[in-house]
Amino acid sequence: AVMKRARFTDEKIVRILQEADRAPVAEVAKRHGVSEPSIYAWRKKFGDMGTDDVRRLKALEQENTRLKKILAERDLEIEVMKEIAVKKW
Repeated sequence: AVMKRARFTDEKIVRILQEADRAPVAEVAKRHGVSEPSIYAWRKKFGDMGTDDVRRLKALEQENTRLKKILAERDLEIEVMKEIAVKKW
């Protein structure tokens, strides 16, 4: 089953969680049109992260993806060079 992407950004989810820390979860859930279990699931995922932490996490994930791509390209170049070297001999 494909999980549908939430209609909230991570930053928005963290803001909703911060609201749920101050007000009853049921009330906050109703206000944002989400289920209470969603809020509890988000709380499990984000714990006590602030919006800045989430932004930093997202930046790190993007950087990680970029580095993995560079590494894959380099590995491919090495393979090609090995093949060329083998053919020369």
